[in-house]
This record gives sequence, C-alpha cells and structure tokens, in this order.
Amino acid sequence: MKKTLIILSVGALLAACKKKAEQKTDAAHDTVAIENSRAAEKSSGGTDHFDINSIPVSTAEVGDLPFFSFPKGLAFQNKPVQRSYDMLFFPLKGVMTPIEGKVWKTYVVNEKSNTEEWSLPYFLKSYDDAITKVGGVKIFDGKVSQQELDRIKEEAKYFGEEGSIDYWNEPVKVYVIRRTNGDDIYIQLYGNTATGAIQILQKAPFEQTISILKSDEIKKELDAKGKAVLHINFDTDKASLQPDGKTAVDEITKVLKNDNNLKLAINGYTDNSGNDAHNLQLSKDRATAVLNAITTSGIDKARLSAEGFGSKNPIADNSSEQGKAQNRRVELVKK
Repeated sequence: MKKTLIILSVGALLAACKKKAEQKTDAAHDTVAIENSRAAEKSSGGTDHFDINSIPVSTAEVGDLPFFSFPKGLAFQNKPVQRSYDMLFFPLKGVMTPIEGKVWKTYVVNEKSNTEEWSLPYFLKSYDDAITKVGGVKIFDGKVSQQELDRIKEEAKYFGEEGSIDYWNEPVKVYVIRRTNGDDIYIQLYGNTATGAIQILQKAPFEQTISILKSDEIKKELDAKGKAVLHINFDTDKASLQPDGKTAVDEITKVLKNDNNLKLAINGYTDNSGNDAHNLQLSKDRATAVLNAITTSGIDKARLSAEGFGSKNPIADNSSEQGKAQNRRVELVKK
C-alpha cells in the first residue's frame, strides 16, 4: 500500500512539473508574440514618430515651388492649385500629420500630343529619381490605414479638390528634402492605371496680413456700409483678449466716445473648426468680452449689444488657413 502511494505521489509530482513547464513555454511564446507585435507596430509608425532631424540636410539648388518640371510627355490635367499658405496632411510613418506652408498640387496625365499609353512606373520613377538626386529621402511608401483617415476626416476639408491623393485605394509615396533654414520640402504622390497626382509643400510660417482698423477707419466703414469688420485677436479657443485685441477694442471705444448717439451691435463669428454648438457659444463669449471691455472705459452698456453666430455667414473659404483667419471676426453693426 505504501509503495502504491509513493508511486502515485511521484507520478503526480511529475505531472505537475510537466504542466508548469508547458505553462512556462506558453508564457514565453506569448511574450515573444507581444514583443514581435510591438516591434511591428513601431516599424510601421504606430508608436514611432517621424523625426526630421534623422534626415540629412540637402544644400542642392532646387529653385522655386514647384521645384520640378513634369516628366517628358506628361502634363497637368487641370490648372494646378497653388497657395502661398495652406495646410496639408502627410502620412509620416503612417501617421497623418498636418504641415503648413506654400502648396502646389495637381493631377498628372499624358500630354495630348503623347501617343504612348500612360505608364505608372514611368511617372513614379521619374519623380523618385529627380527627388533623390537633390537629397530627398523617401520616408513613407504604402497604404494609409482607414483608422488614420477616419481620425482626420473632420480636419481634411480639401480632400477631393484638384491634385488630391487617393489614400483610400492606392499606396502613396512620401519624400522630404530637408533644408538648412527649416523650409523643408514635403512631396507626396500616387498613381493608378490612368493618371497620377503630386502634392508639394514647402514649410513656411503663417504671416498675418490683417491689420487693426483705426478709429477713423471704423467710423468711415460704419458711415458708408453700416458695419465694420474687425479681426480681433483672442487666445486660442478662448474669449480672452490678446494685447493687440485690447488695442482694437480701444479703437472702437474712441469711435463711441466721439459720437455719443452711436449704438452698436457686436456680432462674433468663428471659422468652421470644431462643432457648431461650441462655435456658437465661443463667438457669443467673444462678442460679450468685447462689450465688457468697452464698458470698462466708461461707455454706457445700453448703447451696446453682443451676439454670436458661430461659423454662419463666412466671408472667405474655410478650406484654407488664410480663409479661416478672415472668418474669425467681430462685426460692428450700427443700431
């Protein structure tokens, strides 16, 4: 009986050891699988962000935007889109990243006089060779995930216009030419069996071209049109006035002090970024902030009213940053 118990005990011990060994092996396999998954994620750009400093600087002479001619036998389909300031998304390591600057983009097709059939390899190879010869580096080549496209769809208002990239159906090639002064050049292109598209952006800071109207100019606008449009600077997504915004309010106050019979409706507007409810409230808060700032200078509040209209009644195209800047405004309307 004792021998039987000993044999059973030894058997149970061996079985337990075997089970632990199997569990350990399974755990090891799981660990390897997780690490491989993380490595794949990092290599595809999921967690590893693009760093421009990893790209060598090119000092090659490249001229002015768009920098490159069309390959022989190819031409634009329609007039290229060219803007001195805009924002485009580029899939940097698979992550759709907004970059601002000078923009040129177009669809590319065979010239009408070209008797040969469209060749996608010719189109892609021509640009690849030209870009790399001036120090450009290919930083992405593949399909953009649907998840990324869904993530930025509310911001990417320009999808579908001339020179758009078909991220949904075709792989895209992205290059960067890093420049000494930081005016780096980003290029993306794709093609199919009949046509191609190329977008070129040279990084450049936004230059404010809107100036503050002086009191005499405000008065002139009110007398001639019954309203004056002002671009008053507030803190981003807030109703607090920036220093030059306070200067603009001072000019409005001068007009009111010089004409005691003048009554004004202060109407606030935003661009179309964000949802409608938020924009409506933000525009109202900003109009109210202007009203309150004016009354602190001794102007009777009964002469003023404040209302917000959000992104309604835009005065410029919201598809560009310059247009959005125009739409972020305060209108003074004579009552």
